[in-house]
Amino acid sequence: MLVIGIDPGTAITGYGLIREDDDGKLEAVDYGVITTPAGMQLPERLSIIYDELNAVLQKHQPQTSAVEKIFFSKNVKTAISVGQARGVVLLSLEQAGVNIANYTPNEIKQSVTGYGGADKRQIQEMVRILLDLDEIPKPDDAADALAVAICHLQNTKFEQVIENEGSR
Repeated sequence: MLVIGIDPGTAITGYGLIREDDDGKLEAVDYGVITTPAGMQLPERLSIIYDELNAVLQKHQPQTSAVEKIFFSKNVKTAISVGQARGVVLLSLEQAGVNIANYTPNEIKQSVTGYGGADKRQIQEMVRILLDLDEIPKPDDAADALAVAICHLQNTKFEQVIENEGSR
């Protein structure tokens, strides 16, 4: 199964595509970021995110996706603009016919590192280890997006185990 993880943002939206083989080994297929210029008006920035994400979706055609939920406790203005970018991401995924799952930052940290309070460096190192990469993926937003995708694959496996146990 090919999954795309997305870390939405107005200035930088990270994306990461991973595949799991029959043996459960994870492979990074592609990752990167969609960036928009700081001085650009928000509608134009959202249009860039939409167009570039659609190009990634068309190129790879993932079966499923996971998007990080917004969590801000202080900066309402930032939360609103990130929410708008997240809305564009959800629209792109829906129009591409890709199933969408949503995870909080703590759920992602817990799934990838085993600890919901893990810091950014711990998450990035576990992404590197789990995907058997030589280096931590750069920039940070791409590594975060890969973590979102890993979280989704691990949660999907867990749900399948629970479902199988329930049918016995």
